Amino acid sequence: MNKYLIYILLTMLFISCQSLGIKNKGIVNKKVWNKGAMVSAANPYAVKAAIKILEKGGSATDAAIAAHLVLGLVEPQSSGLGGGGFMLNYDYKTNDLTFIDGRETAPAAAKIDMFMKKDGTVMSFMEAVPSGKSVGTPGIVSLYETAHKKYGLVPWSTLFEDAINLSKNGFTVSPRLAKYVELVEKIGRLSINSGAKEYFYPNGIKIKEGDILQNFEYAKTLSSISEQGSKVFYHGSIAKEIIKSVNKEPDPGKMTLEDLTNYTNVIRPVICGTFREMNICTTTPPSSGGAQIMIAGIYDHLINNLSTQEDKIAAFVDAQRLSYADRDHFFGDPDEVKIPLEALIDPKYIKARAKERFLPNAIPTPGNPSKVIKDLSNIPKWGKDNTEEASGTTHMSIIDQYGNAVALTATIESVFGSQRWAAGFLLNNEMTDFARKVPSDGSRLANAVAPNRRPRSSMSPTMVFDKDGGLLMVTGSPGGNAIPAYVNKTILGIFDWELSAQQAVDFPNIIARGEKVKVEVFTQKGETIAKDLSEKGYIIEKITREQSGIHLIVVTEKGLDGAADKRREGIVSYLKSK
Repeated sequence: MNKYLIYILLTMLFISCQSLGIKNKGIVNKKVWNKGAMVSAANPYAVKAAIKILEKGGSATDAAIAAHLVLGLVEPQSSGLGGGGFMLNYDYKTNDLTFIDGRETAPAAAKIDMFMKKDGTVMSFMEAVPSGKSVGTPGIVSLYETAHKKYGLVPWSTLFEDAINLSKNGFTVSPRLAKYVELVEKIGRLSINSGAKEYFYPNGIKIKEGDILQNFEYAKTLSSISEQGSKVFYHGSIAKEIIKSVNKEPDPGKMTLEDLTNYTNVIRPVICGTFREMNICTTTPPSSGGAQIMIAGIYDHLINNLSTQEDKIAAFVDAQRLSYADRDHFFGDPDEVKIPLEALIDPKYIKARAKERFLPNAIPTPGNPSKVIKDLSNIPKWGKDNTEEASGTTHMSIIDQYGNAVALTATIESVFGSQRWAAGFLLNNEMTDFARKVPSDGSRLANAVAPNRRPRSSMSPTMVFDKDGGLLMVTGSPGGNAIPAYVNKTILGIFDWELSAQQAVDFPNIIARGEKVKVEVFTQKGETIAKDLSEKGYIIEKITREQSGIHLIVVTEKGLDGAADKRREGIVSYLKSK
């Protein structure tokens, strides 16, 4: 056959596939995105940096990296180069979803009893946090590089420009940063540790709101990474600074240069679960994204067409209690422990689990999916989880002008992490995300400390799609073990409670992990919810201000509806399609 005729026939076949909506990997869809771009993140400086990248033709991934580099400077209490993160990336043309796991890992010398004292007691959270033992091998720089190689559109060095310039020229200290420096002064080592002391207490004077703060050391570090890539962070001079800081007294850690050299991020599966006529797509363990599918699914089985708003809130509480119990029991590092994830999000198990609704004053216990999923065997048996998580972290949601999207949640764990300083940034205390206490009864835990293991995380970057695969929502939040509740509130708020993006974020936070139900009561709405739940028999703990930092984008027929959490300092910025 004539080669030109073959070319014409193949071209016609390609066009036919597109018109039928066949979405095969490697075949580019001809659909056109015309809703513009949007960035919602935790600080105006970071949002501005992301928008600049988008204006230069960059992707959502490019913008996310640039924004996070700035957040590491202006919001060091929440995340930075010394920590890790999870990135969920959506490619509009191919419909591909990618989950990059940049979670920190335990040093090779880590031991299950490393937080246990000689007298048999466990180090308290506040004892463990500032110790070198608390520092895990940072993963965020590796995540940057992998993400940029896969989805980046502008040169690598371009992503660092705003953060470098801001470090050199100075930024205005925000109220939140100043507040947290004040908060940890009496309970931490920020004013004592070398590097941190000089930065946060220049000339011995604590920084305050409105000060102009420069970080030349951070600028130097960023310049090195922009020129040499991640190898200088994991193999070079920066790596040596990290190890030096980790192994300082008091309570030095055992991280080595080999731990940094051997670090790799992981491309993990994305899981999707049906919710009505939609799909909730999210991140797999060590993330807690699966809880989003579980909570929403159980919630739907607990309500009906006659449910009042009060009944729906109670259903949300009970769906959380059931899901948290399962999450706490089964989730850990999937490379180290067996997790029956597919069974836990299976519609048959979710339906059965909803029937196990606890009495309001009962202590929730995990379910057993093997009773419902017949081919599930060898389900692991674990002891009662004792993990504690602090409410640090940051989240951003971005949709670019091409229709691509990123949900990035990043962390150094607690406020200012371990408060240990290296090369212009703070190191994480992520090892405290493991279960620190070794059970006295000899039972094993899914989230126990082990060499090279990744601690379980509550971070849950999530996207929601319609039945035809169209993007409907990009969401996520910081907040420690309350993250699954914060994020799910936005899903139910938008798709069941008929709220706008901002209304969903503003809605009082309700966290139901364990026996007590925390209700945010800084508004009258929160007080009413607390009263209603109390009257139903729930044990209520009133919280005046929760630590969420939800950053949300909803795709509507009219365009993009974005929201930033007023509990923090974030903003939303929109960029029109050209």
